Amino acid sequence: MMPSKDPHRPTALLRNNGQLIIFLCARISSAMAYQMLSVAVGWHIYALTGSPLYLGLVGLAQFFPMFLLTLIVGHVADRYERRMVLRVCQFVQGAGVAVLAAGSLAGWLNGDSILGIVLVIGGARAFENPTTQALLPNLVSLDVFPRAVAWSSSSFQTAVIIGPALGGLLYALHPPVCYLTIVGMFAGAGLLISLIHVDKPREESKPADLRSLFAGIAFIRANPAILGAVSLDLFAVLLGGATALLPIYARDILSVGPWGLGLLRSAPAVGALIMSIGLAHRPPRSRIGRSMFVAVIIFGMATILFAVSTSLILSLISLAVLGAADVISVVIRQSLVQIGTPDAMRGRVAAVNSMFIGTSNQLGEFESGLTAAWFGVVPAALIGGVGSIIVALAWMRLFPQLLHIDKAQA
Repeated sequence: MMPSKDPHRPTALLRNNGQLIIFLCARISSAMAYQMLSVAVGWHIYALTGSPLYLGLVGLAQFFPMFLLTLIVGHVADRYERRMVLRVCQFVQGAGVAVLAAGSLAGWLNGDSILGIVLVIGGARAFENPTTQALLPNLVSLDVFPRAVAWSSSSFQTAVIIGPALGGLLYALHPPVCYLTIVGMFAGAGLLISLIHVDKPREESKPADLRSLFAGIAFIRANPAILGAVSLDLFAVLLGGATALLPIYARDILSVGPWGLGLLRSAPAVGALIMSIGLAHRPPRSRIGRSMFVAVIIFGMATILFAVSTSLILSLISLAVLGAADVISVVIRQSLVQIGTPDAMRGRVAAVNSMFIGTSNQLGEFESGLTAAWFGVVPAALIGGVGSIIVALAWMRLFPQLLHIDKAQA
């Protein structure tokens, strides 16, 4: 007798859900395009201006729309058809990059015009991320949702690894070629999203008012486990942003030069990719609250190990462990937030969650740079690692509901 096939195996999840495969392909195409764009814009604006300040302003232009539009973004993701919102986002981003390609060919681009275009693209990105998070639960059953999150994370990490290298290669070949390739990838993502079919009917949305706009924040505040999960990520990553110091480690501590910096930047994504594939095969099934705290503590310990390392190999290993631990936390947090949120609220809750993540990443880099200027590079990285562990221990006491969660519940 042939052994029965397990419908919950990760390969079965992909084989039996063509909609999820289309979603993952669209996510890879869009994320890779954005990673390529980040490299191309960085090189381009620095070549035009020669100013490190403009590099910092690029990051601010990407973050500013997300911070300002959080409440509106969430309401749009819940009120309007999510696939339509995502198609518009891909179109706006592709159009913005097409302007960069035209300006590069014609030679009229300058630092300020690039920042203006990046600001528009950042606005579209602000709508895309929460809507993507809110759409995923509509494509799979909730019992396999953690596996779907792991596959989604795998697709994103693949884009993080491949995108920057491909973007740098194409930009070195010819900047307009790089930009036009990115336009094609955004267009491809939009086409793939058009092929997704969602059988679940949308609930009737209420008209926009202040109560509706702030409903995502109110929902998170009223659910201690979700509040604890979201805020744990905010403060742990805020303190543990040692990756912002990688250029200094590569040049002054490890003495490996630009090639070594590229390896160091890739190491967290490699660790995250390996772990996310593992989680797609064996997602956390029980004691997920405890597992999340353990992952954050391991994240802090890996940061400490990286801080004191003077060996490239040891630094790469510690960064890979850091990335793997972060993915465990991400998969559990997204599963808790999305499964525990009613579908009609998912866009608004995802928007607040995305704002927390963006804040922690951007301010985490600022915090690392500031503490490095005050105390030195190694002490700054050590402070970040120790701080992440302290936050995890403190959150265990502040949010016991999160610590004792066994599995995500709808």
